[in-house]
Amino acid sequence: MSKLHIKKGDNVVVIAGDHKGEKGKVMEVNVEKQSAIVEGVNFVSKHTRPNTENPKGGIVQKEAGVHISNLKFVDGKGKATRIGRKLDEKTGKSVRYSKKTGEVIK
Repeated sequence: MSKLHIKKGDNVVVIAGDHKGEKGKVMEVNVEKQSAIVEGVNFVSKHTRPNTENPKGGIVQKEAGVHISNLKFVDGKGKATRIGRKLDEKTGKSVRYSKKTGEVIK
């Protein structure tokens, strides 16, 4: 399986689906399902039983996963861009870079 273009902590925009156009920060990435949980996007209602955290139980709103193909990285200038990989000349390691501006993503 190849590496994903989205990592935890990246700022992304949703490019397809019910939440198209919404921006947020990636909180978690699931490589097996190829999905990511984005802060403030794709809320679902989860019915919970009473437990120590929530003694009454009830309905809890939480974020659900969004497929990686529906997300696009947002660079420092706020523009959505594709991500490429190249070898860094100094270290010899693979780094991610913005295909729109060409600058390396930290």
